Amino acid sequence: MNRSVAITGIGVVAPGGVGKKAFWDLLVSGRTATRTISFFDPSRFRSQVAAEVDFDPQRSGLSPREARRLDRAAQFAVVSARECMADSGLEFVELDPHRTGVSVGSAVGGTTGLEREYLVLSDSGRLWEVDSDYVSPHLFDAFVPSSLAAEVAWTVGAEGPATVVSTGCTSGLDSVGYARDLIAEGTVDVMIAGAADTPISPIAVSCFDAIKATTPRNDDPEHASRPFDRTRNGFVLAEGAAMFVLEELEHARARGAHVYGVIGGYATRCNAYHMTGLRPDGHEMAEAIRHSLDQARLNPDLVDYVNAHGSGTKQNDRHETAAFKETLGQHAYEVPISSIKSMVGHSLGAIGSIEIAACALAMENGAVPPTANLHEPDPECDLDYVPNEAREHGVDAVLSVGSGFGGFQSAMVITREETTR
Repeated sequence: MNRSVAITGIGVVAPGGVGKKAFWDLLVSGRTATRTISFFDPSRFRSQVAAEVDFDPQRSGLSPREARRLDRAAQFAVVSARECMADSGLEFVELDPHRTGVSVGSAVGGTTGLEREYLVLSDSGRLWEVDSDYVSPHLFDAFVPSSLAAEVAWTVGAEGPATVVSTGCTSGLDSVGYARDLIAEGTVDVMIAGAADTPISPIAVSCFDAIKATTPRNDDPEHASRPFDRTRNGFVLAEGAAMFVLEELEHARARGAHVYGVIGGYATRCNAYHMTGLRPDGHEMAEAIRHSLDQARLNPDLVDYVNAHGSGTKQNDRHETAAFKETLGQHAYEVPISSIKSMVGHSLGAIGSIEIAACALAMENGAVPPTANLHEPDPECDLDYVPNEAREHGVDAVLSVGSGFGGFQSAMVITREETTR
C-alpha cells in the first residue's frame, strides 16, 4: 500500500450533543452524558443507566419522510455523513461515483426499529400469531444491516464499494480501517466511513444484564462509568455515530483541503479464545498495536496520546494496561491515555468511530480529553489515565484501540502529517 489516506471531514452524533463542536465541548469540559434511561421504563433491569442522544430528526435536517422511513441508527448515520461531507468541502457531484465508496460499522444494526415493530405486531408480546397488516413497510430495511451503507451511499451519490462491517465493539475502528485500505490499494479515491449504533432498547439492556457486563450503579448515573477506577463495575450502554470523509492524501492536497490527520496504520486480530473473556496479558491487543505502529513506521515512544477502549469492566482495563506496557515499554508510563467512554458511554459498534473523531479533534485542538470519574485509581492500572480534567498537550501521533465481543482486537495510528519518524 503506497497511497496515504487523509481524514478531511468529521461528523458526529453523540450523547451530550449533535455535531463535532458539541461533542468536543463535552469532552474537554469533562462532563458526562450518562443518565437514567428515559426511552422506556428501566426499573425491571439490573442496569438502568445509559448515555442517550437528545436527537430531533427534523432539527437535524431529516425530512418527515426520512424520519419515518429510517431506523434510528440509519438516521444517525445519514446526519453524521451529511456533516462530514459539509465539513470536508468536497463537491461530491464532481467526483467519479465509481471511485467513491461507503463503509459503515454497526454491531446491532436496526435493533431499535425491529424491537418497536415486534411490540406493535405482538401487542407487546401478548400475541404469538401476528397480523402482518400492522407491519411497517420499512421493516425490511431495519432487518437488513446493509441498508445502513445503502442509505449513506444514496446520500453521497457513491457508486463504488458499499459495505457494512460488523465486528462487535471494534466495528467503528474496522470500518474506517477497511475504507483506508481500499483507498491505499487504489480501488477508490474517496470513502465515507464510520459507524452508527442505537442499542438502548429492552432487548439489548437485558442481554448485557444477563452477563453482568453493564454497571448496576443506578443511584449515581453521572458517575456510573468509571474506567480504570478501583470501584468500576461495568460499562454504561450508549448510542451514537461518527462518519468521516477519507481521501487519498494527494487528492486532498490538490484541492487545498483541511487535513485532520493521516491514517498511518491499522491492524486487527482475533484472540480465538472466548466470546467475552480476555486474557490478562493483553497479547492479542498488543499484536494489533505493534502491527499498526509498524505500518505507520512510527517509533512507540513517539505516540503522543492513546485513546483507550477503557470500557470500565475489570478484565478489559487490566487487559489494555498490559497491552500498552508490552508495546510501548517505558513510554507507556509517560504518554497520556484516556477513555471517553467515561463521558459518552459505550455505543457498541459506533464507539470506535466516535473515538477516532475524538483523536482527530485532540490533534486539531492540542488537548487530551480526560477519563472522567477516575478518583480511586486501580493499582493494577498504573498508567497516566488523565483523571477528570482535560490536559493541554501537543498531539502529533495518536494510537486508538478497541476490543470487542468475539475476541476482536483492533488498533489504529493517526498522525498529524505524512512523516516517517
